Amino acid sequence: MPGDHIIAGLFPIHAVYREVPLIPEVTLCDSPDTINGHGYHLFQAMRFAIEEINNSSSLLPNITLGYELYDVCSKSANVYATLSILSQSRSNHIRIPENLFSYHPKAVAVIGPDSSELASITASLLSTFLIPQISYGASSMVFSEKWKYPSFLRTIPSDEHQAQTIVKLLKKFRWSWISVIGSDNDYGLQGVQMMEELTMEEEICIAYKDFVPTSAQVDDSKMKNMMLSLMKFYTQVVVVFSTKRLAHIFFKAVVLRNVTDKVWLATEDWSISSYITKVPGISRIGTVIGVAIQQREILGIKEFEEAYTQARGTSKPSIDPSQDADNQICNQHLSFPIDINAELSPFSMNSAYNVYTAVYAVAHGLHQLLGCHSRVCNTSRVYPWQLLEEIKKVNFMLHGNPVSFNEHGDPVSSYDIITWDWNGPNWTYKIIGASTWYPVHLEVDETKICWHKEKNQVPPSVCSKECLAGEARRIVGLHHCCFDCVLCAAGTFLNSSDQYTCQPCQKEEWSPEGSQTCFNRTIEFLAWHHPVSLVLIGANTLILLLLAGVASLFAWHLDTPVVRSAGGKMCFLMLGSLAGASCSPYCFFGEPTPLTCLLRQSLFALGFAIFLSCLTVRSFQLIFIFKLSAKMPTLYHSWMQNHGPRTFVVMSSTIQLLICILWLAGWTPLPTKEYNRFPELVVLVCSKSSSPGYMLSVLYTWLLSISCFACSYVGKDLPENYNEAKCITFSLLLYFISWIGLATSSSIYYGKYLPAIHALVIMSSLSGVFSGYFLPKCYVILCRPDLNTTEYFQASIQDYTQRCSSP
Repeated sequence: MPGDHIIAGLFPIHAVYREVPLIPEVTLCDSPDTINGHGYHLFQAMRFAIEEINNSSSLLPNITLGYELYDVCSKSANVYATLSILSQSRSNHIRIPENLFSYHPKAVAVIGPDSSELASITASLLSTFLIPQISYGASSMVFSEKWKYPSFLRTIPSDEHQAQTIVKLLKKFRWSWISVIGSDNDYGLQGVQMMEELTMEEEICIAYKDFVPTSAQVDDSKMKNMMLSLMKFYTQVVVVFSTKRLAHIFFKAVVLRNVTDKVWLATEDWSISSYITKVPGISRIGTVIGVAIQQREILGIKEFEEAYTQARGTSKPSIDPSQDADNQICNQHLSFPIDINAELSPFSMNSAYNVYTAVYAVAHGLHQLLGCHSRVCNTSRVYPWQLLEEIKKVNFMLHGNPVSFNEHGDPVSSYDIITWDWNGPNWTYKIIGASTWYPVHLEVDETKICWHKEKNQVPPSVCSKECLAGEARRIVGLHHCCFDCVLCAAGTFLNSSDQYTCQPCQKEEWSPEGSQTCFNRTIEFLAWHHPVSLVLIGANTLILLLLAGVASLFAWHLDTPVVRSAGGKMCFLMLGSLAGASCSPYCFFGEPTPLTCLLRQSLFALGFAIFLSCLTVRSFQLIFIFKLSAKMPTLYHSWMQNHGPRTFVVMSSTIQLLICILWLAGWTPLPTKEYNRFPELVVLVCSKSSSPGYMLSVLYTWLLSISCFACSYVGKDLPENYNEAKCITFSLLLYFISWIGLATSSSIYYGKYLPAIHALVIMSSLSGVFSGYFLPKCYVILCRPDLNTTEYFQASIQDYTQRCSSP
């Protein structure tokens, strides 16, 4: 229908569930046997709303709304409809302008489509042009993300609130052992995921979870196995987060396999759908409690549909080409089927009301945008992005019901809590409560529920019954809801002379849960001959051999440019300090002694500090030579004359040495027995492993590491042969990660392998700095002698000089 402003509508008037895209064609929505009565009512609701608005003298007094309504029976039909809407008026072309704000498509707003799957396709396209889209049935949580769907709004609540409401129902009736069935589409997958997250927070266990495939058949193997699993896990409550089409198939299988006497929690998509309640035998499945959109009614819609049917019934289909009001050739006029025989059920009425509300939201947005307050509207052109901003701000009453959107484009609404009520073969439902949100609040009148159990009792759904007084829970399996009841906790025993008291064991003893006696604890430490110890000792010895090998190689090539650029004779001090630090891991194996407790951490702290001091001063000296010597010649001359590098290394190493002496003297680590870590073990450890003195040495080492990193970063643009930024960054990054990993492990693990973890961290730190600094130079010496020449180094320096002098 033409008008001053066109609103597009996307409705599933036909239903094509299986679309095989063998060729790029639009699936035709014209099969008489696929008529969707539900979609028909939505189609009529939009026409009815627009007719009401056009007849109103206050909302848009001198403006006529038109519409283009599309049958989106399939994905391809939905894409075609969306592209058609995006095309410009009287054209089948979509022009992408430089300024999207000036684009004027066929329609100023779009109503629909009904499912999240189709809505996501449409929203992705329309959001590019900021064309307002108000869906009446897409409840997926992803549409609340405005960075992804900026022009999407809806008149149906988000599934996030639905999942929260269902979890509130589970908590209210103390159901902690449940099954969850979802439909294998966006609606079910995202809903089940949200259920998993929320139930985990509320200590509710999902014993069984599965999804109904989109291609499922009632008697196929998948559905058969699903029914067997539902009975196998003995859950009395089943949450069915599914679309009504797949829920229809699921409940047919439930009836076929006689999965009865359960409580079924329904989502809004099928809770009051007559398509589900007409499944033969479904009245025997148990108690159904569901979430439903608050019941709303469009006054006059039934009479409007009857008048439409009568008017169409008097017309005859024409297959001759004709022209419509816009002078566009229409190849075939088809009369709409008049034998739909689809009653306006409560479910369809709710969805139709959502369509009705969406159209009125667009009209109120136009009312504000066109300045219709003086009963005369501006007739200027309306751009979709302008209308979008006004729709977001609408706040009005529609037949006594408030209509507005929050910052996510979701309606400010609530749910009804319903239960099915069977009177013989006749089905109806009762509203037993309501759920509101921000925050979620649930009210349920339990007296209105007719349970399937005897004496109308609430069916329990738990994995294990509560333990008696004095008993403790012991979790069995993967779920915390399943447990056994034991008499006594670990570390206590039940004395035969006193059946009511759990006596504590002695310090050197332990006992398991429910024990009647105590046992001697096992003394435990990481022995030298343990396989883990042997592997680490072998690896550490290999590091020492590599250090010795590199030292020999450097001694043989001492006068080459690579060795001199690496620090010359200082390299031997660096290699020696690493070798000294590599002796530290040996102290972590075997039974702790006073000597090994003293050396296991201090050797590494001192040796690694000497290495970092050398590395820091070497990086600093390169920066001084290449960047500061020309600007500060006097300072550079003084630095070299007074042996600045040696002085720094000596002073820095002395500071760490003093810290270690203070640490070992003030907080001397000694062998000790640890009783608190494991009930059945006495672990031999070194005391005061995290003393303030030790932390001070670690802090100083980190300070040197950061200084070294800073100097290497400042020199990242030095000549290639002197630029160690990447290697040093890699080495220190490995060092930091290793020690962070050690801190994390030490906070969560206290077993006998903790010394092995500590030794491994030390070895990884040493390997990182050794491989990052020395191995590249060994590679050049052994494999690329052409890069180990004075000429190559001079060329590199000249290239750097030219780069620095060029503007």
